Amino acid sequence: MPAFLRRFAPVALAVMLVAPAAVPVAAVSSDPAVSAAEAAALTYSNQERTARGLVPLRIDSRLQEIAHGRAETMAAADELSHDQADGRNVFDILSADDVTWYSAGEIIAWNNTTSLTASAKGAVSQWIHSAPHKAILLSSGYNYVAFGVAVSPTGKRYWAGVYIKGPDRSGAYASLMAPVKQVLSSTRTRVTFRWTGSDTKLQVLTSGLRSYEIQRRVAGGAWVSYGATTKTSLSTSWARGHTYEFRVRAVDRAGNWGGWKTVVVTL
Repeated sequence: MPAFLRRFAPVALAVMLVAPAAVPVAAVSSDPAVSAAEAAALTYSNQERTARGLVPLRIDSRLQEIAHGRAETMAAADELSHDQADGRNVFDILSADDVTWYSAGEIIAWNNTTSLTASAKGAVSQWIHSAPHKAILLSSGYNYVAFGVAVSPTGKRYWAGVYIKGPDRSGAYASLMAPVKQVLSSTRTRVTFRWTGSDTKLQVLTSGLRSYEIQRRVAGGAWVSYGATTKTSLSTSWARGHTYEFRVRAVDRAGNWGGWKTVVVTL
């Protein structure tokens, strides 16, 4: 790991908690209850952030695998530790998995709450009531996170939260308004489309909106692209007696595309 990255490691590695117990996530577990609990931890932690005016952290599927693996490793050993038996820590794993990160942190906990979802809430509560953990959970320096949970043979629920400040990986998004139609003749109608968009806001390193791609087709036919544009409206004349589809999507300056928004027009 480069030296400038190592400066961040001691801060996160000092964050440890051993305390008995008083939303769309990339699932890496085949157990729906585990996946639901990991998603709940993200929801609970982001609720703590938004309540304080911070931007919710985004899920990263690569971090999800790492966080779940870290929890499983601790559960298998039945030991809360930032260091694994193989000598690696989360920073080693991030770099080995080719995750680009400028700073990173890990928070861990265990509890024995019966329900995994209750365990998620308990873990977030444990972290928010511990100053060093709270500093990471409420940090304004990270933009992506993931949580993992695993149950040890003794029934302990081990939790790992992996945080990074990394390049923007979240797609921009577009919104498409209802089209406006103007009959020109018995055979032609002018249709005006309007749309808006933005880049998904991150706590840090939001790339910003770059442009849109717009396409149309006669329903069931091949899509025809109008190409990239920074415009937010289009007026076109189409033949009557057909059903058309029009769609738009947005891309940010990092090249992250959002999903298509589609409207159907019958003339």
